Amino acid sequence: MRISHIVLLILLSNVVIAKNNNTIVTGKVFDKITKEPLIGVNIIYGDNKGTITDENGNFLIEYHQKELTLIFKYIGYSTENISLNAIDKDTILLEIGLTEIINELDEIVISANKSEQKVSELTVSLDIIKPEVVTNNHTLNAADIITYTPGIEILDDQASIRGGSGYSYGAGSRVLVLIDGLPALSADAGDVKWNFLPVENLSQIEIIKGASSVLYGSSALNGIINFRTRDIAPKPYTKLSIISGIYDKPRNNKWIWSDKPQTFNDISFYHSRKYKNNEFGIGSNVLLDEGYRKYDDEYSGRLNVNIKHNSKKYMAMTYGVNCNTTFTQHQDFILWENADSGALIQNKQSAMKLNSFILTVDPYVIIDPGEKSDHEFKMRYQTTQNKFHVNTENNSDAYSYFTEYKYWKKVFEKMNLTSGISQQFVKVNSNFYKNHTGYNVAVYSQFDYHPVEKLSFIAGIRLEQYSLDSEFDELKPIFRTGLNYRLADFTFLRASFGQGYRYPSIAEKYGNTTVGSIRIFPNPEVKSESGWSAEIGLKQGINFLGINGQVDVAMFNSQNTNLIEYIFGLYPEPGTQINAFGFKATNIENSRVFGYEIELMVNMYINELQINLSNGYTYIYPVEYNLITNKTSEEFLKYRNKHTNKTKIDFKLKKFDLGFLLRYKSKMLRIDDVFLNRFTREGLLPGFYDYWQKNNTSSFIIDQNARYNINTKSSISL
Repeated sequence: MRISHIVLLILLSNVVIAKNNNTIVTGKVFDKITKEPLIGVNIIYGDNKGTITDENGNFLIEYHQKELTLIFKYIGYSTENISLNAIDKDTILLEIGLTEIINELDEIVISANKSEQKVSELTVSLDIIKPEVVTNNHTLNAADIITYTPGIEILDDQASIRGGSGYSYGAGSRVLVLIDGLPALSADAGDVKWNFLPVENLSQIEIIKGASSVLYGSSALNGIINFRTRDIAPKPYTKLSIISGIYDKPRNNKWIWSDKPQTFNDISFYHSRKYKNNEFGIGSNVLLDEGYRKYDDEYSGRLNVNIKHNSKKYMAMTYGVNCNTTFTQHQDFILWENADSGALIQNKQSAMKLNSFILTVDPYVIIDPGEKSDHEFKMRYQTTQNKFHVNTENNSDAYSYFTEYKYWKKVFEKMNLTSGISQQFVKVNSNFYKNHTGYNVAVYSQFDYHPVEKLSFIAGIRLEQYSLDSEFDELKPIFRTGLNYRLADFTFLRASFGQGYRYPSIAEKYGNTTVGSIRIFPNPEVKSESGWSAEIGLKQGINFLGINGQVDVAMFNSQNTNLIEYIFGLYPEPGTQINAFGFKATNIENSRVFGYEIELMVNMYINELQINLSNGYTYIYPVEYNLITNKTSEEFLKYRNKHTNKTKIDFKLKKFDLGFLLRYKSKMLRIDDVFLNRFTREGLLPGFYDYWQKNNTSSFIIDQNARYNINTKSSISL
């Protein structure tokens, strides 16, 4: 044998020996109940290394240490930790069954503290909406989804959490809506465009109840609604949904305005895949809705694209861009013709056909080197264009540039720090609002501390300042604190206090128009809103006799000053000495809302029948109060209901699903006096006063859905 052959054999044998000195861990991860393989489970091991399971739930890990801990993490399932010792073995085979989280106690959320945290450990009330709600209930836009959550109401597209908001005529929002943590309110009106939110690409919706301005800034005075988009799985995924429906005739024959039934059609599509270190997702939606009211139709198209790259050179770095665009042609129903024969016919003077276009481009970079720190840099460019067919004086183009840098660090074993800085530049070119530029800058910092195993404590502060047309608002310091204490294995006590504020929208300051018989006046002097909210709550897990779930009880109190309300009065026309009646945004209301909320969610099996039940009851007492005496008055806040209850029941048996949603709401406590005053009511809404006296009672709504699952990939529902 030649010397070269001998050398080659020695080298090969050394490679084999080195290979045999490694430990190979292979196995499969599956659902503990159904035994179905789980795709894309994150497996963390060694020195912050990681891998994921393939389309069959399989994984393979090779390592050198004698001892190793594997962490299995998967959204919607409990986390499992497995410790291994490889002194006597060189190959280990594992079968890991993960348990689905039904009661949400161990559900991982991000919105509450801008970092991953279990629901059970939060210091604030938070609700989660899963994408199945969209599918099962045939929702046509995101606003319909939100109304299923206890304590939240949508009035003419404006969200209110626990009575924090009334009706603000399409301008401003005290609830901040986000997409993946980035603000999605329009730059001019400060309102929510619900049809813009990409529900076809939804992972889950996280809703925080209570002031959230420390981490999220202005417009989070009443809470936040964060739409989190879907993570892309290793295996290609495609979803197609087609919805068609018909509006039937109203019970009152006098209200019938068309000989043919009005229809609506909705088509949505989503596809995602991974290729090597790249991830790609694309979604689209088309809505054709004739509306059940005359001059209240909507036709829209939406397209969203997500691109992400996981760097090979820098293993801790990911970067990408998300794009979302929507085009809509619609008419908002503002005023009816009359209560008799025209209740479902819009007054032609207020029926304005609008073409709107929205585009967001969100580049980002995330550096996550391990469990001790991470960096996030996110940007959002957003443009909103409103073009009216006839009323061109109301046209508006708005642009905003938002950037945020966030740093998270484990300071030491029991303390984490979250800090960041953000800025937003806004430019509005408008016949309606005139031209304006605004700028906002903020810094924030929050730490969470675990002095003992059962107790967690958070505290945070934010400094924020606005300027509009080079005029600076005062610097706003905002503070929050909270604690969570685990009384028992499934019992968690929480308490929180948070300050909040909201800078008025450009629409509230400079909106100047006439809608039908309603005149809107500008008010450049309107000031910022401010306030605080406090809560104490108890979350109790349930697990006995085959029943799994949780009950949550919360008592809350919020107090706000300088709330902006549109007040009817006699105001001078801009640039003239002529007075006219109309509405103007005014800092007039000091509010106090206190109450309690009870939420129950249980899941059970009776043989092959699965029953899911959730119920939420909210009681609020919303009143004005005197700043000087600090006492409440007997005057209720406008556009609130004392009692609301929402019950959802789902039955699943083999291939059949049946669901019911029951919604109860007590009568509205108070509305604007101008709609009831005998001198003004008929000029604004003919016949409304008599209709209101008869119909302002409690309401009860039942939604039903039934589904047949043809196979694992397709279904048909009603």
